[in-house]
Amino acid sequence: MEKHIREILNDLISRYPELESCGDSIAEAYELIRACYDRGGRLLAAGNGGSAADSEHIVGELMKGFEKKRPLDKELKQRIACNMGENGQRLADSLQGALPAVSLTGHPALTTAFGNDVDPDFCFAQQLLGLGRPGDVFLGISTSGNSSNILAAAAVAKAMGITVIGLTGRDGGRLGKAADCAVVVPRSETYLIQELHLPVYHALCRMLEETYFTE
Repeated sequence: MEKHIREILNDLISRYPELESCGDSIAEAYELIRACYDRGGRLLAAGNGGSAADSEHIVGELMKGFEKKRPLDKELKQRIACNMGENGQRLADSLQGALPAVSLTGHPALTTAFGNDVDPDFCFAQQLLGLGRPGDVFLGISTSGNSSNILAAAAVAKAMGITVIGLTGRDGGRLGKAADCAVVVPRSETYLIQELHLPVYHALCRMLEETYFTE
């Protein structure tokens, strides 16, 4: 791991010493997502309740500037500006580099239709089947590690050659055992698990932005 990436991880652990036990798994999660992006893949995230909000939050940090402005390549900016007329330069100057990420919680028409017509436990699995490609990463967020819809999506992901990262707590649950990499934060209460999930995924987003963007 590069020095500047290691420094982000060390900063996380210095601010949240209880996460030291997760240091290796956080580093592994970063490497798996980085490998996914290096081969042109994307991150697919899902969770329930507060974890659904976390999956949306992660996508928001990856798809636009987090700590950096991420300006576009000059040639691309010029092409965009030329296609927009009088507002072209404003558009080109406003857009930011993105790391491809999709939250599976953000498609209510599809999930309610599938849940009503087929089986609500398999809504995320159905989306993953349609959106996922071999080499992508599925990030399943479950405080218990036993959410049935996350486990179903993880099963489909593994069948499709999609890497599974679990973000959990307690003992990791079934997701912790099924995932290719499990970040299991050392808490048992749901709200305390969620409070540690946020700095973990913020650190991952910082690491990825530092890797792919210089300013």
